[in-house]
Amino acid sequence: MDGIWAAGFWGLVGGSALVLGAGIAWVAKLPQRLIAAVMAVGSGVLISAVAFDLMDEAYRQGGFAASAAGFVGGAVVYTIANIAVSRAGARHRKRSGSNPDESQGGGGDTGAAIAIGALLDGIPESVVIGVSLLGGSGVSAVTVAAVFLSNVPEGLSSAAGMKAAGRSARYVFGVWSGIAVASAAAAMVGNVALAGAAPGLIAGVTAVAAGAILAMLVDTMIPEATEKTHDYSGLIAVMGFLGAFVLSKLGG
Repeated sequence: MDGIWAAGFWGLVGGSALVLGAGIAWVAKLPQRLIAAVMAVGSGVLISAVAFDLMDEAYRQGGFAASAAGFVGGAVVYTIANIAVSRAGARHRKRSGSNPDESQGGGGDTGAAIAIGALLDGIPESVVIGVSLLGGSGVSAVTVAAVFLSNVPEGLSSAAGMKAAGRSARYVFGVWSGIAVASAAAAMVGNVALAGAAPGLIAGVTAVAAGAILAMLVDTMIPEATEKTHDYSGLIAVMGFLGAFVLSKLGG
């Protein structure tokens, strides 16, 4: 399996964590600190992916100008879009608890905003997965792992809020399954649209995704993880970063 289908498969793997999180929320209530710890690990892994897999590759292919412009541009675009969905009720879409009052997921409109926010978070990650296959060396395991870990708490907290609002299982799992499929589609589009593209363009797109991911981390994941793990969140994130760093070097 290679090319577009491999991109779609790995994009679906990353997005499927949303469905997994929703399933957990539907049948159980996990300790908030455990969920926050998973988010802290995912933050560390994503930071490693941004630094060593994305920006380093963008600089190698396109130089400083393309990578810097794309990095800042991605952060700006994400920030503007994130402000919009946050004002619609999705500010705490990565809330580390499954309490609907805490996750602001109790209303139907809020639940829809959270779903849109999840899609906003997932598109840059999925595009990166698709682009990572263009070099012929296989998918970035670090990126896929980071995406998966960041999506589980999001699916969990948001689905808990939708359930409390009286949404049916069919609705909840339909929403998250749709976003998982959209993640697969984004990875496929990234793979096809940039196949044969100039190195500078690939570098710019990779840097845009990196900037958006880092902005997402600071805006959503890290604050939510820190709220429940407090003094331990930094240490947990460091362990996630180290694990991803080792994995990236062994894979190289």
